[in-house]
Amino acid sequence: MPTLQLDGQSLTVHQVAQLAFDPTIQIALAPDAIAQMNASRQVIEGWVEKGRVIYGVTTGFGEFANVVISRENLERLQENLIRSHAVGAGSPIELPVMRAMMALRINALAKGFSGVRVSTVMTLVEMLNNNIIPVAPSQGSVGSSGDLVQLSHLVLAAMGEGRVWSDGKIVSARPELERAGIEPLRLGAKEGLALINGTQMMGAFGSIALDAAIRYARTADILAALSVEALKGTDRAFDERLHRARPHPGQMLVASNLRTLMSGSEIRESHRHGDDRVQDAYSLRCIPQIHGASRDAIAHVERVMTIEINSATDNPLIFAEDGEPIEGGNFHGQPLALPLDFLTIAAAELANVSERRTERLVNGALSRLPRFLTTNGGLNSGYMIAQYTAASIVSENKVLAHPASVDSIPTSANQEDHNSMGSIAAQKSLKVVQNLASVLAVEYICAAQGIDFHAPLKTGRGLQPVYELLRSQLPHLNEDRVIYNDLQIARELIESGAVLRAAEEGLGEEVG
Repeated sequence: MPTLQLDGQSLTVHQVAQLAFDPTIQIALAPDAIAQMNASRQVIEGWVEKGRVIYGVTTGFGEFANVVISRENLERLQENLIRSHAVGAGSPIELPVMRAMMALRINALAKGFSGVRVSTVMTLVEMLNNNIIPVAPSQGSVGSSGDLVQLSHLVLAAMGEGRVWSDGKIVSARPELERAGIEPLRLGAKEGLALINGTQMMGAFGSIALDAAIRYARTADILAALSVEALKGTDRAFDERLHRARPHPGQMLVASNLRTLMSGSEIRESHRHGDDRVQDAYSLRCIPQIHGASRDAIAHVERVMTIEINSATDNPLIFAEDGEPIEGGNFHGQPLALPLDFLTIAAAELANVSERRTERLVNGALSRLPRFLTTNGGLNSGYMIAQYTAASIVSENKVLAHPASVDSIPTSANQEDHNSMGSIAAQKSLKVVQNLASVLAVEYICAAQGIDFHAPLKTGRGLQPVYELLRSQLPHLNEDRVIYNDLQIARELIESGAVLRAAEEGLGEEVG
């Protein structure tokens, strides 16, 4: 059983996604993290002994920061914080996202700037390792002071007062904790605040969305190249010399992918001379520029997210070497809100141009293929309505691509007068990335159908295995059938990474 050590320094986006979906992965705290956590906790306990006034430790929260709390009420203060802040609404967050959220919160606490006891963090570790996953509602975070609402529901479950997932059902937390031999949390000074002040819901949704977006962007290059082949497009627009003249990294990478994927294509050779079309449409000719811009956006988001998931995001932070707290705003979600809106737009654009290629494939006036990719049109509708589905999804994406980060509503009696709405940006990003997979699936089935009409000619060395992969599970569409099933097969091949693996096996190298 694999074990991943969390040290607050080195977690990757891909590891977060793996933890989200694979409950067999166990986690542990790194020794250095434990030492740092113990050091900051000793500082907290020293302040409590001296009766020092520290925000969130010996005072109330938000607008109540000026209310000093007596020593005998410090634990009650932290427990009241969790209960009062567990006030979310809406449907529950899906279990994989909650697993990611737990891992991210543990990793942030492992940095040792939060002043929590190691035993408190170990309760979360044991819950995650036993797949006892808290239930939290999806609505209620404004993305500043962190994702207070959802993290409060998470901690409430650890206290034995909330709810958890069990075999796909929502049940009371305490019996599940008892069954696993996990003692419910009793919060000490500052611990409630430290546990809920952070950007981990944003980070969880964002990490899962980003990990998938990286995979789907690479897959989009493959399926775009397959469409170029089906439409007998030219590869001249992917010439390296052209792209060196405008050397954006993403553009250069995508052009290189297309050249490599199409290399050795019998279809391309069949129309290299004598084709009367001077230039292809933008959805083919400008794939490097369009996909490349999304690639650059995704790369930027990955840089930001990698920093964020290895950051301390609560308040105040405790610096043990100085024995000092510093009050600030590391919980503010703006550093994630803007990039996650950017991720949404980047994914939506990959879907937009994919749907345009699908339209060209099914439109006989543009494709020089049978109308709607069926040889017996009229009696059969072929893939006519598959394009409708893609069009519907990309239209939905356009609505979801409106930036959440441009909005702000003040909270806490205007003490918290600018909020990031990063939680909304994060949830939208995952939805749009999931939608992208469906749109690419439509392109996949249509491009493969188009390739069929060029038989016995074969496509490029990186594309023929991708075509054959689909045909191994899905035959040529001769007569109308339930195309929903076709779409689900294609989508599963995209989501699982099978399309990407097939292309890489054909090439003998990675698709960049």
